[in-house]
Amino acid sequence: MSVLVGKNAPDFDVKAVVNGTEIVPSYTLGSLKGKYVVLFFYPKDFTFVCPTELHAFEEKREEFEKRGVQLIGCSVDSEYSHFAWLAMEKAKGGIQGVKYPILADFNKTIARAYDVLDEASGAAYRGLFLIDKKGVVRHQVVNDMPLGRSVDEALRIIDALQFNETNGEVCPANWRAGDKALKANAQGIQDFFKN
Repeated sequence: MSVLVGKNAPDFDVKAVVNGTEIVPSYTLGSLKGKYVVLFFYPKDFTFVCPTELHAFEEKREEFEKRGVQLIGCSVDSEYSHFAWLAMEKAKGGIQGVKYPILADFNKTIARAYDVLDEASGAAYRGLFLIDKKGVVRHQVVNDMPLGRSVDEALRIIDALQFNETNGEVCPANWRAGDKALKANAQGIQDFFKN
């Protein structure tokens, strides 16, 4: 598996469903320069863990937006499959109500570029990539297909990145917004452990 952290995020130009109701013929990562992006992959539409994640991200979408982050979902399904799943009620396993863009990676080029494609099954692992305003990957995590992600952890990582960019201090283990950080030097770690 490739480590993309510190590298430019692979661009894409694919069809997508946006706002849960509109199919757009061209959605690109390049159009989001100057904005933070959380790009997350899920295996397939009409499955089981996937709708729990897509709804969990939607429930926190405003929290991402407050931080200036564009959420984007992606699977190897077509835009028509996404559209049909978005029309299905949550109580029946659908993702009706999800508003962030969902990319149609039908040719599997994005999943391959981000190295999350399981070639044997043809589906993507649960990869999540935090991309900064310059288009550089700053965080990545990849779960196996049966293992759902923590949306709160994604928000925590965004808070840590933005804190570091603003204050220059680094964030220790389990850091959350409002917690003490430290200077990235010997004195900083000594002061941190004294308190």
